[in-house]
Amino acid sequence: MTSQRAEQGFAYRQEQFQQIVEDTLALARQLGASDAGAEVSEGVGLSVSVRKGELENVERNRDKSLGVSVYLGQRRGNASTSDFSAAALRQTVQAAYDIARFTAEDPAAGLPEAEDLARPEEAARDLDLFHPWTIDAAAAAELARRCEDAALRVDRRITNSEGAGVSAQQAHFWAGNTRGFRGGYASSRHYLSVSPIAGKGRDMQRDGWYTSMRDAYDLAAPEVVGRYAAERALARLKSRRVATAEMPVLFESTVAAGLLGAFVQATSGGSLYRKTSFLVDSLGQQVLAPHIDIVEDPHLPKGKGSAPFDDEGVRTQPRAIVQGGVVQGYFLSSYSARKLGMRTTGHAGGSQNLAMTSRLTKPGDGLDAMIAKLGRGLFVTELMGQGVNYVTGDYSRGAAGFWVEGGRIVHPVHEVTIAGNLREMFKDIAAIGTDTYAQGSKTVGSLLVSRMKLAGS
Repeated sequence: MTSQRAEQGFAYRQEQFQQIVEDTLALARQLGASDAGAEVSEGVGLSVSVRKGELENVERNRDKSLGVSVYLGQRRGNASTSDFSAAALRQTVQAAYDIARFTAEDPAAGLPEAEDLARPEEAARDLDLFHPWTIDAAAAAELARRCEDAALRVDRRITNSEGAGVSAQQAHFWAGNTRGFRGGYASSRHYLSVSPIAGKGRDMQRDGWYTSMRDAYDLAAPEVVGRYAAERALARLKSRRVATAEMPVLFESTVAAGLLGAFVQATSGGSLYRKTSFLVDSLGQQVLAPHIDIVEDPHLPKGKGSAPFDDEGVRTQPRAIVQGGVVQGYFLSSYSARKLGMRTTGHAGGSQNLAMTSRLTKPGDGLDAMIAKLGRGLFVTELMGQGVNYVTGDYSRGAAGFWVEGGRIVHPVHEVTIAGNLREMFKDIAAIGTDTYAQGSKTVGSLLVSRMKLAGS
């Protein structure tokens, strides 16, 4: 990223951010800090929403922040400010220093080891993450109207709308620490969404769809988003409950990403060292079905989870997280790694572009093929609630979707609960489809679990 590109729409240049970081670190050294780190950032955006063709909301955001961490040996203090004046910088560094003075020593506290930090050429890796969208409120509102109008025109049973929205967001930052790391870049994220309502009275059903990309030119057309959202809402009309039973469950790709997220949560450093995970000591263990692989590539161009380094400045790198169902690596920051007696994996800030696949998947295993594999059971398209206990692995979520008989959808389903235990669910993954969908930084196709409990009528 060049500083010229970063200036588009921003109030601060990259060079200014670099100077702020250098000034902040110098102040920390002057106070006697043994180590220090600083990050300065700015975000700019526009969000517009319409409902039934009428403009509902226009929001512009511009945020900036400086965060500083000061270390006195193994005592740490943190402070932040949105004021970049010289006086504010001094006050913020002093505040962090004072907090560190009165904080208890923590053997795991400290900056990452110098050998783990991204080198200058690694930190400067261009992952094509910055695509500013120079759209004004009127043009954004028109896109939202086109999207909503397309949904309302699909069928006369589309009777209402919760609205459509467009958002254009961009940010940039620069970070550095006293162990030599320096790096920063600009990024963008844009989206378009709509939520139509089908039916009337007790049979009213809502659904929606969205498209989200770093580059606005990669967004799906508003008419495509609107029509698909309407089709999803219409498909849910005349939903009914089903009887309580034990059966296979097929998770649509959009919700299957939640299961991948549950794995990440259970193998992340904080959960592991606190022993609040059902996957404690799972490294090298068979945790998922033997045909399942999970890989991570933080360097995908335009990837939603792409980053040349993590939130601490540690270099990122492609990894095999799971091979043949066996856990090959955790998600660790430098702090959680020290707590576990391990080495950071470059995951301060979370996972980066995960893909979960099955070695059994064939080229023709799209959604129709996955429904055929389900045979008889529940095809889940929406999950409600937060019923996951990461200590025990117990899983219980409200669900909606479709009942499948003979490998074909028979009718929509609502007001049911699916339950199981993630430890067994992971091992009971029977298939993953080719209908992959990127939900944030996680990509997976529709996912078939061979056995779960369904609580219905």
